[in-house]
Amino acid sequence: MPFIYTGIRVRDLRRSLAFYTKAVGLKKVHRGRMKSGGTFLLMRDPRSRQGLELNYYPSGTRYHERFRPGSELDHLAFWQEDVDKKYAEVLAYGATKAIEPFTESGYRIAFVKDPDGIWIELMGKQRRARRRKAR
Repeated sequence: MPFIYTGIRVRDLRRSLAFYTKAVGLKKVHRGRMKSGGTFLLMRDPRSRQGLELNYYPSGTRYHERFRPGSELDHLAFWQEDVDKKYAEVLAYGATKAIEPFTESGYRIAFVKDPDGIWIELMGKQRRARRRKAR
């Protein structure tokens, strides 16, 4: 499974963006809104290509939780060709269900928790149904 990025929860998206660009040297490569109401910024280190995703969940949205020290690590993300197949596989190895596979913005996404409760995202391109050729 290729490791693609780490997601962290932030309380102030503007402040975190300024810190990670100016102090750390990361570059913002993508900004998006989640259907659940959250906002994310994907950043990359131009030297290593490692990614950091800043996740902001406003109060009242699906993934919002009251901030408490230790909740900053949001999730680890891994790229998959077949998210549904890998989801079943990692559950068989001891992961627990967090969010079952779903499709959003052309991607297939699922979340599990590792045996210690750390969230893991499985992400891949949405698979298109194969069209049968007419005979």
